[in-house]
Amino acid sequence: MSENKNSWPNVELGKIAGLITKGTTPTTLGHQYQPEGIPFIKVENISNSGIKTSTVHQYISIEAHQDLKRSQFRENDVLFSVAGTIGKTALVTSKDIPANTNQAVAIIRDYNRALTPHFLRYQLKFLASTIKESNERGGAMKNISLGDLRSSKVTIPPLAEQKVIADKLDTLLAQVESTKSRLERIPTILKRFRQSVLSSAVSGKLTKDWRKENDYTELTLLLPKSNKVIMVPSSWANGTLKSSCKIISGNAFKSGDFIDVNDVPVIKISNVQYGEFEIKNQQYLPNEFLEKHENFRVFEGDLLMALTRPITNDTLKICRYPNHQKTGLLNQRVAKFVFRNEKEKAFFEFLFQSDYFKSQVVENLSETLQPNLSPRSLQSFNVSIPPIPEQQEIVQRVEKLFSYADRIESQANAALDRVNNLTQSILAKAFRGELTADWRTANPDLISGENSAESLLARIQSERAVQQSVKKKRRKP
Repeated sequence: MSENKNSWPNVELGKIAGLITKGTTPTTLGHQYQPEGIPFIKVENISNSGIKTSTVHQYISIEAHQDLKRSQFRENDVLFSVAGTIGKTALVTSKDIPANTNQAVAIIRDYNRALTPHFLRYQLKFLASTIKESNERGGAMKNISLGDLRSSKVTIPPLAEQKVIADKLDTLLAQVESTKSRLERIPTILKRFRQSVLSSAVSGKLTKDWRKENDYTELTLLLPKSNKVIMVPSSWANGTLKSSCKIISGNAFKSGDFIDVNDVPVIKISNVQYGEFEIKNQQYLPNEFLEKHENFRVFEGDLLMALTRPITNDTLKICRYPNHQKTGLLNQRVAKFVFRNEKEKAFFEFLFQSDYFKSQVVENLSETLQPNLSPRSLQSFNVSIPPIPEQQEIVQRVEKLFSYADRIESQANAALDRVNNLTQSILAKAFRGELTADWRTANPDLISGENSAESLLARIQSERAVQQSVKKKRRKP
């Protein structure tokens, strides 16, 4: 009968690895970081695919590298992060050398009489969460000790089987990473899709089949730094934002007026996020302020915009004040839009996120550390407005397409969660022996007798005992 997984021995990592150490900072030895030279690898430079030298921003001199002998990389070293983000692993290959590292990264070396390099790296990747949960300590900078790592138990299958397991994991996890990469691109693709829908909506293309008249005219945008003209349907009304709505900028309430009592919510710039009103660090004003500052009242469904850093990551900070919220008061650097025709609000909510509107925002920002958009500039922005029936048709079509995109994104996120869990599931199967069950049946001679894991481990332990005995004799006077 062939050997099965249940006979694989478990042993502490420190009993089969000749060296488990970590580096230090070059400044400890009087050296400085340099703009080029020997790469100095940190935890953030370690990824699922290995060491990402393209992300390295700190280097050391050859002299510093030579002084930091214990943390010089060698081919087939296995790295394991022991501080900060604990449990990131990588296998050092010939292309990663020369390089060095700091005290947040442990180096495991001289283990390959018992474990093959790829197999050990995969096993530590599998054990990382257990090692972290059992040993993590510290405050802001979490860490584990080298002693914790040395005492962690690893499984030792026969060497031939280790190579088969590692090869299978190479293939399976490469497929997982490829799938994960494709799924991670979906949100970006959908963002472009939504922007394309908005561009089509505010240029009349989305309702071209619905509209009877399809003549086009030019709309010149208010861009101080450049001239830009877009084509819009002739049946649409071209004008400025102030022709459709009144823009109210918030009041500079005194900090001494704020209270902790849950009276009138103060609507601050931090509340206005990307399509969402975020309730955090909420402050309040006394109820009597509603009457004193009635022009700054904010009601359910009001459209709000941030006026400081209004646009980041190509997205405008604009949202609706949520339903069932108390009437609030508008603080400084937040704008509220009061539409002359409330039916236009839904269309403008989409128009505000269009490329042509955002380009006017960008070019009218003040050139300061905190870019601001003035209400005066905002009310002068050029817009093209469809008739109300067409606005309603546009809103309906955009919402339908966005809903479709939202479903796809939700499904992609769920699939990504499953794929992220799949890696650990595959690793678990590998170290239960399930990936190589058929191989063991077909190759009993490669896992038994002199080729068994027990024989391998016994030889290693015998050799280490001899080496330790020799070292003790050398120490005697």
